[in-house]
Amino acid sequence: MRWIYGIGVLALVVAGGGYWYVQSLLTAPMYSDEALAEMQENALAQREDAFVQPAPQAGAFPPPNPLHNAYFGDLHSHSNLSFDSYIFGNRISLDEAYQIARGKAVESAWGERIQLSQPLDFAAVTDHAEGFGLFEACDTETASAGLKDFCTRFESPSASFFLELRGAGEARPPKPYSWDGEEGVSASQARSTWEKIVEVANRHNVPGEFTAFAAYEYSPVLPNRGKIHRNIIFRNGTVPSHAVSAFDARTELDLWRMLSETCVAPCDFITIPHNPNKTWGLAFAGHTIDGDVYTADDWKMRDAVEPLVEVFQIKGNSECSLGYGATDEECGFEQFLPDCEEGQTTGCIFPTSMVRDGLKIGLALEEDIGLNPLDFGMIGSTDTHNSNPGDTNEYDFRGASALFTGTANQRINGSRGGRMAAFQNPGGLAVVWAPENTRDALFDAMERKEVYATSGTRIRLRFFAGPAYDESLLNADNPVERAYKLGVPMGGSLSLGEGEAPGFYISALRDPLSAPLDRVQIVKGWVDNGEVKEIVHDVVCSGGRSVDPATRRCPAVTHSVDLTDCSLDQEEGAPALASVWHDPDYQSGQRAFYYVRAVEVPSCRWSTYDALRLGLAPPDDLPATITEMAWSSPIWLGAH
Repeated sequence: MRWIYGIGVLALVVAGGGYWYVQSLLTAPMYSDEALAEMQENALAQREDAFVQPAPQAGAFPPPNPLHNAYFGDLHSHSNLSFDSYIFGNRISLDEAYQIARGKAVESAWGERIQLSQPLDFAAVTDHAEGFGLFEACDTETASAGLKDFCTRFESPSASFFLELRGAGEARPPKPYSWDGEEGVSASQARSTWEKIVEVANRHNVPGEFTAFAAYEYSPVLPNRGKIHRNIIFRNGTVPSHAVSAFDARTELDLWRMLSETCVAPCDFITIPHNPNKTWGLAFAGHTIDGDVYTADDWKMRDAVEPLVEVFQIKGNSECSLGYGATDEECGFEQFLPDCEEGQTTGCIFPTSMVRDGLKIGLALEEDIGLNPLDFGMIGSTDTHNSNPGDTNEYDFRGASALFTGTANQRINGSRGGRMAAFQNPGGLAVVWAPENTRDALFDAMERKEVYATSGTRIRLRFFAGPAYDESLLNADNPVERAYKLGVPMGGSLSLGEGEAPGFYISALRDPLSAPLDRVQIVKGWVDNGEVKEIVHDVVCSGGRSVDPATRRCPAVTHSVDLTDCSLDQEEGAPALASVWHDPDYQSGQRAFYYVRAVEVPSCRWSTYDALRLGLAPPDDLPATITEMAWSSPIWLGAH
């Protein structure tokens, strides 16, 4: 059976491309050779020596460890195989994307050098399945006149072309589309793209050194450029012959059913939703894009295949928002959207959009259906469309839409429409605790949720809970070994006996290439007489400060950042923070979740680095500094 589509594919992908991409393209002309040469000249004029930055580090390959190593990676990025990436001018290939992940330096078409400060341990390049086959169709000698014309325009995208494509978009995936009745992309061509993706991932997968997962993104459309997208990660090289896209599966329920039918052992998969903040409330609302309410069986299916959620990426923080019951200031960290006002249905954050809300909804669902289907772990990733997975250092942010945010001037001053990039960030990292760096070991850890997220730095965070933890754990010869033996790690569930209370062991080590640590916090959600509540405790503070028992917070302190070169006072903060903490409000039998945030002292935000490149003061309307952080996966107590 052949199926055909054309502009409908592109409208689907572009319509989901994001507000800042749209704004960039609306004012951007076609990029001529002269315009590209001007960009390259501007990139060369940028002063890369105007601030402090570390030299790139070599990769480290620790031996297998039964107590687990921390492996840093990115499970959400795009190469030039994604249509939106290509239309933005990215020409860096899938193969090169994995090379960048492994530490290779590459110069972009727009003249900026791309290189990670440290190679990744693992990556998944998740190109949009809805565009698979397009490049093969454009390369076909027998392509129709309509397709040839389209492909020619596709090579030199312009604002008018973008608007034409976006005008074809709908609030739901369009039907297969052709050019004046002529055939466009075939199923075999789409399969060819998917086969290439799997082959390249297999080729770059080197057990013990670098893990590459076969993966893609499922990208249905919401009104007003919203997202209810998911990344599909496969355990190994045994995968379905066809990548299920939004043309096949209208909703996530259809996606999970179709994947379960076509992914037959030894094939195995998980799905990871991203940008809950842009789902217009659908992320944890319990109904699909079509309004179909989840049944108990639907929740069970979600629980079985979706163990993780992406809490942080280029388009903002999805942990929590300063509203809907959250009052901690860290919820304002790198927010991309405002809270919804009365009557607003899109373009804002809903109470059912954010990760902390989802965790609380999971506790409430357990009361109703006897199962918590939202007991997910948390990861970060980038969603970069520049083929540079894991490029999360503030000083190395190159935007995420290729030519349209390809120089410092575009990103912070808005030439050629790049100003909306100023409200983005370089994205986050996924960190996995596993015994070795192999596909099976990392995938097993993701399924058991022994993972955490960072906002881009390489904080090393441990979090355990057990009934027998006390202060002696801090001075033990091997506290991690004892913690595993006497309790459960992040992502686990702890069962307590009558009269037992939980103790929590937290250990955080700074990223040597980033800022020292300021404090460690625990976020708790629990059920109290049928109502789900939340509270935030600072647990341990740097600089000899003690937590104020009345406010539950570390005393405020002013940290200094030299904004003339972004250097830090390395005497501030702490290289490591550890604590054994007991919940003063715990009640026997209480159902609850707990997760940890580790927060760095302030350091320069990427927009300040770009200002220094241009010899300017930091923009007045953007924060000059950022407090990078890490979020652990939760630990659950109670019936669970």
